[in-house]
Amino acid sequence: MSVSTVAVDQTICAPLPVLGADVTVPLVTGGDVTYAALDYAASAPALQRVWDDVAAYAPYYGSVHRGAGYLSQLSTDLFENSRETVAEFLGCRAEDQVVFTRSTTDSLNLLAAALPADCEVFVFETEHHASLLPWRDARVTCLDAPRTPDQAVATLERALAGRDPYGPALVCVTGASNVTGELWPVRELAAAAHAHGARIVLDAAQLAPHHPVDIAELDVDWVAFSGHKLYAPFGSGVLAGRADWLVDAEPYLAGGGASRKVARRADGGVDVEWHTTAARHEAGSPNVIGVYSIAAACKALTEAGFDRLVAREQQLVTRVREGLADVPEVKVLSLFGDDAPRVGVISFVVEGWNSSHFAAALSAEYGIGVRDGLFCAHPLVRTLLGSEPQEPGECGAPEAAPGEKSLNAIRVSFGAGTPDEHIERFLGAVRELVGQGARWTYRTEEGRCVPDRGAAQV
Repeated sequence: MSVSTVAVDQTICAPLPVLGADVTVPLVTGGDVTYAALDYAASAPALQRVWDDVAAYAPYYGSVHRGAGYLSQLSTDLFENSRETVAEFLGCRAEDQVVFTRSTTDSLNLLAAALPADCEVFVFETEHHASLLPWRDARVTCLDAPRTPDQAVATLERALAGRDPYGPALVCVTGASNVTGELWPVRELAAAAHAHGARIVLDAAQLAPHHPVDIAELDVDWVAFSGHKLYAPFGSGVLAGRADWLVDAEPYLAGGGASRKVARRADGGVDVEWHTTAARHEAGSPNVIGVYSIAAACKALTEAGFDRLVAREQQLVTRVREGLADVPEVKVLSLFGDDAPRVGVISFVVEGWNSSHFAAALSAEYGIGVRDGLFCAHPLVRTLLGSEPQEPGECGAPEAAPGEKSLNAIRVSFGAGTPDEHIERFLGAVRELVGQGARWTYRTEEGRCVPDRGAAQV
């Protein structure tokens, strides 16, 4: 059983078609403009191909693993075939499991709940909160931010070699930074972990949408990522990798689907035999739409050709970095330096500007969506800025004077669906704002920096 759509031309000499490409938004200065979505690192727009595939399946929606009817059988096949598609996309080994979750955060919390007793977890302070915080019930060693890939490997090797007691250990590392876009030396870190008897999980939330991820080639033990960053709608994620710790652990959630057999005991208690497959950690009715959308995105990116997608994205990265370098007031944040390989995620500060004010002006006056703040990676951004964070929503705080440290940062991020025109509009807006200043005043409203429509235009 299968659900199919009309074949889509996958010839790529332009961005992949995404939803919302023709959406217009009002400008505070008057008129409308096509929205430039440059916040892919938070959530990428859904691919049109993914949306079409989901729409084709929607009339056939049925229960999964629970029905004898045709639609239930079809939905079950679709769900399990999606698991195979994701496994192929990630280059999983034959014995690996693919567990469907809600998000990267959910995936890493699941793994945290499956850690063996006395497991020590090693993370760099550079991690996103999704991979920094789930381990709070374990022994955690937080490593300082390295300034080169080689330093990252050496720091990890020292920490692993010096652990006491020398028991089970897990290393959690990002594949591509959600702040700087820089690629981490995953293969080398995996080799270091295994050389010291540790395992490693890769947070691929920012890597998988931009670059091929192969579990076997990288020799990592697990990979976690989210559908909403992989050009699929919200609500699903993946944890893929070795089965043993997952099988040995209690189910992440207790309920139907995770259990193989449940029997009432004479004393009134309940005996449960849990599944040893991925179903062990997938209790409840699964999000078949979300799972299928992830599989559809995996297929779409694979068929488009990652080599071509990566090459085009690198052209955009180069254009943005060169454009920002032409504005002396702009400082791009980097951990490993200008020559480090990176994906389409770039954070920066602007001398003399409050970052929230700058981001709000990009939106209100130019129709450009970026992000400002600390990007759920507070320790890393504080390290890069050398400053303490401002209170949330303080867009009305005094602007940083020339030479002063910014209180937070601005992030522009893009990918396979980004048109060249959006990049050029963004760079032009940065130049105009820095050179001429904002044309409107801004204030804090419910924690957000917004145009002060009651004030006169600047």
